[in-house]
Order: sequence, then structure tokens, then C-alpha cells
Amino acid sequence: MGNSFKSAQFLIESRLADAAAGDADALFDLGVAYSSGSDGVGVDLIEAHKWFNLAALNGDVRAQEWRAEIADEMSAREIAEAQRQARAWLGATVRRAA
Repeated sequence: MGNSFKSAQFLIESRLADAAAGDADALFDLGVAYSSGSDGVGVDLIEAHKWFNLAALNGDVRAQEWRAEIADEMSAREIAEAQRQARAWLGATVRRAA
């Protein structure tokens, strides 16, 4: 268990750094990890929607499709929370870059 947690943590941290630098593939990869529970990451549809939304904003067509698919499994409240978190992440990233 410890190793898979460490590898999941490393994957997330490395992709977060790339995502903060504006890497659309990293944003998409985070969405995939949270939507599928791959690489030892727990499934979290709100997190997945947030990352797909951010990737879609960066022009990733795959992310638009994946976001639509998981949105079908989410409540309106969950989608609203995911969108709120995406806006918060964008705001924090813009402040860091300034």
C-alpha cells in the first residue's frame, strides 16, 4: 500500500507542477487519474471534472468529451463545486505567475 500511495502522490505532484505551468496534457492526465482511479489515485469525480474543465479551457478536445461523460454521473451540486474549484485554481495560478 505504501508504495502505490507514494507513486500516486508523486504522479499527482509532478502533474500539478506541469499543470501550473500551463501544460494541457498534465491537466488532462490529472482528470484521467481522478476519473478512473488509475495509478493508485482514488476516484474523485469532482476533482476529475475540475481537471478536465481546465484542460478543455486550454483547448483539449479529449477533455471536453471526458468531462461530458463524467458529468452524466454527477449531481448539479457536484458539477457546481467542480467549477468553483476550477475557478479557484485558475485564480491561484494566475496570482502565482504574476
